[in-house]
Amino acid sequence: MARKASGKEVLAKAKELLAKAKTVEEMRQAQAVILPLEHGFTMEQVALTLGISKGWACKLRVRFIKSGGIRDEQKTKPGGRRRENMSREEEAAFLAPYFEMAAQGGILMVSEIKQALDARLGRKTALASTYNLLHRHHWHKLSTDKRHPKSNEKAREARGKNSRNSSP
Repeated sequence: MARKASGKEVLAKAKELLAKAKTVEEMRQAQAVILPLEHGFTMEQVALTLGISKGWACKLRVRFIKSGGIRDEQKTKPGGRRRENMSREEEAAFLAPYFEMAAQGGILMVSEIKQALDARLGRKTALASTYNLLHRHHWHKLSTDKRHPKSNEKAREARGKNSRNSSP
């Protein structure tokens, strides 16, 4: 004789999920809990009804019961910045002086930012971390200009070299 189905404590949540299911997976998970409790189905019957294997039906059911009726999408999903060193606001405040200097015609030196980042965190970081930090704040390597920012434009024109007007 089969044992009685467990999960009566999450039956109400399973019914709620069944009514609000957005994916087939959510619907199957709710049905895997409801069918044995409400209609007395065996796991073989549940699997046949859902069109999945008995093992998968059992897995869906157990996962829902163990989570206490919390849907998978409500749990934290993989991705994001789980091991962040600073929040986005702290990063923006950290980078502000460098971006200001670059906006005034200065050159942004990644090595300087990396040293400051190492000092701020109290440990060494990878160079890629600095580039990722800059990328997160929409900073990218600009193509080089034909002249240095501190060069004298009048002296360059007087020499006649690299003049823009010399081309036919």
